Amino acid sequence: MGNQLRKQNIEIIMMKLLVIFGTRPEAIKLAPVIHAARLDARFDVQVCVTGQHREMLDQMLALFDIKPDYDLDIMLSNQHVLDMTSRILSGLKSVLFRAQPDYIIVQGDTTSAFMGALAGFYFKIPVGHVEAGLRTHDLYSPFPEEANRTLITRLAHHHFAPTKKAYDNLVRENIAVDCITVTGNTVIDALLWVCKKNKLKTDWSDVFGSIYKVLQPKKPIILVTGHRRESFGQGFLNICKALATIAENHPDWHIIYPVHLNPHVQEPVRGMLDKYDNVHLLAPLEYAPFVYLMQQAHLILTDSGGIQEEAPALGKPVLVMRDVTERPEAIEAGTAILVGTDAARIIAEVEDLMHNAARYEAMARINNPFGDGCSARRILDKILETSDE
Repeated sequence: MGNQLRKQNIEIIMMKLLVIFGTRPEAIKLAPVIHAARLDARFDVQVCVTGQHREMLDQMLALFDIKPDYDLDIMLSNQHVLDMTSRILSGLKSVLFRAQPDYIIVQGDTTSAFMGALAGFYFKIPVGHVEAGLRTHDLYSPFPEEANRTLITRLAHHHFAPTKKAYDNLVRENIAVDCITVTGNTVIDALLWVCKKNKLKTDWSDVFGSIYKVLQPKKPIILVTGHRRESFGQGFLNICKALATIAENHPDWHIIYPVHLNPHVQEPVRGMLDKYDNVHLLAPLEYAPFVYLMQQAHLILTDSGGIQEEAPALGKPVLVMRDVTERPEAIEAGTAILVGTDAARIIAEVEDLMHNAARYEAMARINNPFGDGCSARRILDKILETSDE
């Protein structure tokens, strides 16, 4: 297995890991695993990126100082998911012949993760699935992520579940319990690392420009993100209607919204919200500035899965603008509230949390159900343990 090193007459067997990913969220959640493996003499780690996200992925690689060994660079303008899928799988063939890994790591539910797991299966290489077991139990919501993660489960050798609920989902699908490990979510490892790095930067005016003054203490800030395709159309119109009403009724509240580049998001958001002085529409942000925004916000409205995990670690209540979530732990723990895209419900919950200090503090003080910042180490320890069996 892998390479061998001799140090002080002790033979160290190095396991060859290949980490495959292609998007910004995967890069964030796998960076702690890559760094921990590179600090461990028992691993020889290589990185393959697909380029499923290009610019946003490259930003994360720079932030976390990750230099890929292989880059498939598959993204094309207006590329159909079928074409992307076939190009990733085809590209991984030559990578696996060259890398000859002992073990493959994928994360989450992207097409890159699914193809990485499928390629590993075809080569009979064990696959570890980070953030395994998330389910909405609706194959088309989110699409295609729910199908991707369900299919990865059938292909993976070991399942690194972020929570007990994810573990239970896998058990219900007849996955052997000795193939599942509850690790916490690596996004908390990454978040805490970035928070520590952010403390070294005392002036963010170069990033935020004229709105930096809004980010100073005691300004009531509502941070918004939204990009889910299931909300395209009427869903986003409802969200924008709610935000417009909040902006009109509360001119002293500031809404900050880094707007996704998809035209289905840009058009309703800019068309309905651009005119309000207390609504600040930004270009998509790199991860470190976005973490800073989360730290400054009073309340977060989002349809992002990752933010549902990250915000509780910062003590920020979350309103989830989706009808279902694969992260029910946040809802059950009380760190998040599911509001869908109903304008009246969004307005009511925002106003209550902005005015009701007792309810706000109760949500803000709940322990994060998604992890403690030590998930990457647990994953690597389990990989080593199972390799010795």
